[in-house]
Amino acid sequence: MGERSEEELRRLEQKYCSYGDTVHYAATPKFFKSAEGSFLFDRESRPYLDLQMWYSAVNFGYRNKKIADSLKHQIDTLPQLACQYLHEEKVLLSEELAQECARAFGLEGRIQFNVGGSQAIEDSMKLVRNATGKSLFMAFMGGYHGRTLGASEITSSYRYRRRFGHFSNRAHFVPFPYCFRCPYGKKLESCEYYCVQQFERLFETEYYSFWDAKAKEPEFVAFYVEAVQGTGGYVIPPPEYFPRLQKILNERKILLVDDEIQMGFFRTGKFWAIEHFGVKPNIVVFGKAMTNGMNPISGVWAEERLISPDRFPPGSTHSTFSSNPLGTTAALATMEWIRAQDYETTVREKGAVFLSRLRELKERHQTIGDVDGLGLALRIEVTQPDRYTPNKPLTDRIFEAGLEGGIPTTRGPIGLVLDVGGYYKNVLTLAPSLEITYEEIDLAFEALDFLFKKYSAE
Repeated sequence: MGERSEEELRRLEQKYCSYGDTVHYAATPKFFKSAEGSFLFDRESRPYLDLQMWYSAVNFGYRNKKIADSLKHQIDTLPQLACQYLHEEKVLLSEELAQECARAFGLEGRIQFNVGGSQAIEDSMKLVRNATGKSLFMAFMGGYHGRTLGASEITSSYRYRRRFGHFSNRAHFVPFPYCFRCPYGKKLESCEYYCVQQFERLFETEYYSFWDAKAKEPEFVAFYVEAVQGTGGYVIPPPEYFPRLQKILNERKILLVDDEIQMGFFRTGKFWAIEHFGVKPNIVVFGKAMTNGMNPISGVWAEERLISPDRFPPGSTHSTFSSNPLGTTAALATMEWIRAQDYETTVREKGAVFLSRLRELKERHQTIGDVDGLGLALRIEVTQPDRYTPNKPLTDRIFEAGLEGGIPTTRGPIGLVLDVGGYYKNVLTLAPSLEITYEEIDLAFEALDFLFKKYSAE
């Protein structure tokens, strides 16, 4: 059968494909045909520099040969196996991930696998409920933990819940330390971490409804966090926030659950993003980049007291594809790839260069209110010329123009693949490949500079 025209493919897609996923956020979704390194290519082989890398799932570059070759080998040996049986790769991967957590947090624990990030979040919720017998959680405003029914309870956006009935266990949402748009109108240099003080006040008296000093156990039993908010706009907390927060949680026996689905595997320059802040989570949830996007697999690490076989026995959770051989093999190859690099150094150095270019971009354009970054998790907050009022129309236009392609650069015309996040959908969240070259960082700057110059004027 010959290659179908794009026109025919669009006609078929309009008739047969559900619009319930996120493809049709765009009026005319983009077709891509191939990928390599930091680039996607459309059906006419035109290049698009990808600065979001599949929501940070492809940290190590498209078509990474080492990881791809591991999959090819596994397909020829043990491509399928029911997850009620064991295979070597599952055991070895569990060992490596558990050892990473022991290194980072000084705690022994175990690994539970699943397929997608939301499913791993669901498993973590089971672990918490099983350990505490309770089901009330805290989470951050601006936080995103998935769109399954359980994960939607701790994802702050009402948009993900409003069509699906009542959510009786919806989390209590706490303001994130979003210093550029402080919810309390404070400045970091003088606030003395007012946001932490406000959180601690919830436990001052039983009449604030969160705490009774006479009770042996808390009513709210876990706090779900992202060390750097992903969909919320790559918001980076100030350095002392999480240590102060965990002190309060520990005093009240509230578990800290760390969602590393977007920021894990060196996106921020550390294996786990939470490592930047010197705290010890009780549970870590991960996925996406664990296989460099080549096979859906996710997982949960929990400390031994929560996940030991006597506490979390066989059958506590299950998914047909949870520890599939292709996923565990790709993840093992990813871990081997990581060990052969020095991402702690290179991500920090590349991130510093990229952030310096973004600061230069901000100096050139009044419609950029804030830029920030941790490693290669970077943000551009798009505003009105007052450098504060959110400017969603301009953000959308830059995003759309990137996908239209034809942006003039010294290396010829290119497109840009961007992602939009933030509380007001006015933040360009940048998650380039960790293998991005310095020349490609310059190329990104050229293209972004052109788009801001052209569309800010309009």
